[in-house]
Amino acid sequence: MSTNKENNSLSANVIYDLTSFTHLDYPDHLSCIVWFSGCNMRCDYCYNKDIVFAKDGKYSYRDILDFLKTRVNLLEAVVLSGGEASSYDLVLFCHKIKELGFKIKLDTNGTNYLHVKELIELNLLDYVALDYKAPKEKFTQITHSNKFDEFSKTLDFLIGNTINFEARTTLHSDLLNADDINEIIADLNSRGYKNNYYIQEFLDTGTSIADLKEPKNRFNRSLLHKDIKIVFR
Repeated sequence: MSTNKENNSLSANVIYDLTSFTHLDYPDHLSCIVWFSGCNMRCDYCYNKDIVFAKDGKYSYRDILDFLKTRVNLLEAVVLSGGEASSYDLVLFCHKIKELGFKIKLDTNGTNYLHVKELIELNLLDYVALDYKAPKEKFTQITHSNKFDEFSKTLDFLIGNTINFEARTTLHSDLLNADDINEIIADLNSRGYKNNYYIQEFLDTGTSIADLKEPKNRFNRSLLHKDIKIVFR
């Protein structure tokens, strides 16, 4: 039987929105996306501006769980995104999702190391997409945060774990050049990263935090080092 404390924690309206179906966000899985309100970064290129600055959301955890009960055997997985989902205590929510039989993917900037570590050690996550925002020297300039060390701890933990995960970078070539990406590649390689490294090119939706437009600088892919496998998407 649910306790009052559990009911209260599942009733908080912290979820900005729900995408009820996607086949793109979790490799090889039909999924929904749960968009959490708020973020501890202010990345210049971020197109989820409304989500980042939101103080609360339209849905509670319980609303999402009620939705998922109608999607058993129709969807395979739940993607926790944002904003920054790991800013919240996700343990109870993830337990409830797992009880319904869904896999869970977490999209994260990696700056809430202890939360991510706890979820993995409790076997509550099946896949993690970790945003490598920028090399250390440009990290604060692009994210407007001072959290590279926390991100770094999360990256090392994921590399040392058996969980499926990917590192990915959003590329706006007026912000990051080939030397910057090569620095990220070198760092990943030196840490022992063996998976694909995904580079996602900036999409101008007209709603980025810094009001960025299409980049003026051309990005030369041929200058990138081949120490790890790079996939553009």
